[in-house]
Amino acid sequence: MTNCKLDLSNYSTLVFDCDGVVLNSNKVKTQAFYQAALPYGKQAAEALAKYHVENGGISRYKKFSYFLEHIIPQQTTEGLIDTLLSVYANHVQEGLLNCEISPGIYDLRKETEHAKWLIVSGGDENELRSIFEIRNISSMFDGGIFGSPDTKEHILSREQSNGNISSSSLFLGDSKYDHHAAIGANMDFIFLNKWSEVNNWQQWCEDKKIRHRSDLSSLTSLSCNY
Repeated sequence: MTNCKLDLSNYSTLVFDCDGVVLNSNKVKTQAFYQAALPYGKQAAEALAKYHVENGGISRYKKFSYFLEHIIPQQTTEGLIDTLLSVYANHVQEGLLNCEISPGIYDLRKETEHAKWLIVSGGDENELRSIFEIRNISSMFDGGIFGSPDTKEHILSREQSNGNISSSSLFLGDSKYDHHAAIGANMDFIFLNKWSEVNNWQQWCEDKKIRHRSDLSSLTSLSCNY
């Protein structure tokens, strides 16, 4: 174990993924993909759910495109992707309105009053903004709430270019894609494992020398481990 005390006051921007970081919603999304695909067979539904878990953080649009092109290509009809997206969104909205909010988020906001907060998620941008408003947490993210159909790489690049994300920034994520996007944007990264669906995350973090903690509540006394 390597002790690498990290002072959050060094960061003027904190960027958060949503699912598995701010909200305990990874299983909500996995189940929603499964239910949306179930009319096309249990095997197809299981295949889509597996693809979703293995590609955490990527937008629903890309996942359903993969489903149509690679899992049920013979059953694809015009407009089917819109139907799938609608069914998925209905399942997701109910889950996002009722899932747990990370209990550490309120103390972390007080501790980092100096910092701008942003959401950069693979979830639908309009859906996220609506859910955060209803759940009374949107005001915490004074830097904005961003999501698909734009990719995380595009969002980070755009917000860095316009000055919304400073050079001293930290990305808090729970997926390999989050780490990839953060490194590509030259941002520091911490992996939060409590709600993550990354298989064998301990070995991955050790191999990549990625700092990891359990959840947002553990960041208020952050001494990070490899």
